[in-house]
Amino acid sequence: MSRHDSGVPDNDAREASRITLSHYSRTAQRFAEGTWDHDVSQNIDALLRHISAPPPLNILDLGCGPGRDLVDFTQRGHRAIGVDGSAEFVAMARENSGCEVWHQDFLDLDLPSGYFDGVF
Repeated sequence: MSRHDSGVPDNDAREASRITLSHYSRTAQRFAEGTWDHDVSQNIDALLRHISAPPPLNILDLGCGPGRDLVDFTQRGHRAIGVDGSAEFVAMARENSGCEVWHQDFLDLDLPSGYFDGVF
């Protein structure tokens, strides 16, 4: 991410984010349909095996999209919270998973300190 010395994202980073979110907003349904059945269990397993906290874990799904992985974490008995910059994905993820999902700009995240055991 491109930042000025002040720690504030510069205009290039903001423009890249705007373009990316606009794309996801326009293609959210097609993206959801095209990725829902992807098996990423090996990635989830890799994360979970490296967390030493006792379950159930508090997992942040950063860029949760339509919520596929929120469903998986929940089915494994963990508390999953999603965050996404696309309002369309936030709505889909809430509906698909029943999980708490936050709509936030990744360049200006506001997350609780020390709350999550892992970030996916």
